[in-house]
Amino acid sequence: MQASAVSTPPPTSAASAPPPTSTVSAPPQTSTVSAPPEIRAPAHAPIAHVVRGGIVEGIHHGSVVVLAADGRVQFQTGDIEAAFYPRSALKPLQAVGLLRAGLPPLDDEALALAAASHSGDERHLATARRILATAGLTEDALRNVPDLPYGPAERDDWIRRSLGPTRLTQNCSGKHAAMLLTALARGWRPDTYLDPGHPLQREIAATIEDLTGQRIAHVTVDGCGAPLFAVSLHGLTRAAARLATAAPDTHEGRVAHAMRTHPEMVSGPDRDTARLVRAVPGLLAKDGFEGVQIAALPDGRAVGVKVADGADRARMPVTAAALAHCGIAPDALAAFAATPVIGGGAPVGALRAAGALARGLDADLAFS
Repeated sequence: MQASAVSTPPPTSAASAPPPTSTVSAPPQTSTVSAPPEIRAPAHAPIAHVVRGGIVEGIHHGSVVVLAADGRVQFQTGDIEAAFYPRSALKPLQAVGLLRAGLPPLDDEALALAAASHSGDERHLATARRILATAGLTEDALRNVPDLPYGPAERDDWIRRSLGPTRLTQNCSGKHAAMLLTALARGWRPDTYLDPGHPLQREIAATIEDLTGQRIAHVTVDGCGAPLFAVSLHGLTRAAARLATAAPDTHEGRVAHAMRTHPEMVSGPDRDTARLVRAVPGLLAKDGFEGVQIAALPDGRAVGVKVADGADRARMPVTAAALAHCGIAPDALAAFAATPVIGGGAPVGALRAAGALARGLDADLAFS
């Protein structure tokens, strides 16, 4: 299947926008890849409240979808069908695309790093170097943008050592190293591997369309310099469920196993997504810039989150509330369900999921 570089969306229509909140929908179609999602201003809904001293001080809007094990939409709020950019939450799909395109065998740690937004600790950097060495390359071959390590502790240490931004420490270097390795294995030009028209990126785009079940709506450039493909939140969550339920000997199953086994390589040992994976057995999860999160269970239950204003502080409390709709035990989610609001050095409130989304949590964890 060939991916179109840019698909033309249907005309925008206010009547076509979904209602802000719904708990029932028809089962998804099981046919081939459907039309691209519509490019429009998403009709986001309130999903989180910032409560200080018992008063709602701030509101985060966004969109959330919860899929049942059979693929039906169990819960939705906001606009889950509008085209949007998944940012780094797309990396697990890109990793599957690399395997389909001929990525040479990697161990689980290295494959997890290929799907990672890593913190830049020495283990991450050593693994990225190892992927490059497999291709006979050094970090000079990377085409991602130079940056400081993403993890705060790693960044502080880097600065204390008077070191500057590098391509290797940028959080996407594992993905880029794996892209280079794949390109060389297939005999493709390595220096242009980020061009959307490069055979490698066309293979990745085809995989994204297959896994999401919809055509790509638009292609732009991600922060790291790689092509970024617009899909819908519904489609992205559907793809997460496909990875989470895949047989171990498939490309999807290999990526899912690597990410579950080494969540510290996908982010960092103390990052919230890694902690969530350790707290919920069998969970596959990946975050992305601009308030994006996906999480999926081995039986196909899955959630997708997009915080409209990109606020990272709302991402995990909203994700915890969405996972509660999947039936995850509240005790497993308690550490993620709220972010303290501080006044005078002490907690005086919390940021929590709001409205119908919060009803999946226990009463003592929810604010509505």
